[in-house]
Amino acid sequence: QVQVVESGGGLVQPGGSLRLSCAASGFTLDYYAIGWFRQAPGKEREGVSCISSSGGSTYYGDSGKGRFTISRDNAKNTVYLQMNSLKPEDTAVYYCAKGNYRYCSGSVSYDYWGQGTQVTVSS
Repeated sequence: QVQVVESGGGLVQPGGSLRLSCAASGFTLDYYAIGWFRQAPGKEREGVSCISSSGGSTYYGDSGKGRFTISRDNAKNTVYLQMNSLKPEDTAVYYCAKGNYRYCSGSVSYDYWGQGTQVTVSS
């Protein structure tokens, strides 16, 4: 059974950091890109970052550029999202998703999604 499961969310003060994890099972992680998305209350889902199957290519949405870093450890079947300098506007449910392709190109789509992990940035 193909699954991706997020963890690592929580409450953090502005300026703080969190590292989210996306644990994959039921498929060979090495072959697929993985994306991170987020959705805040009342807002549309937003693409945060994507990493290619090898980890050689990474992409970031405008909201995370310079503050977020995506990485992967295929041996551990896990993708990470390191988030630094967090702002209240980063508050959202964060989701990881399995791509249907090796690369984070415009043609990639995402076929399996996790249940999400809540990130709240507040003092």
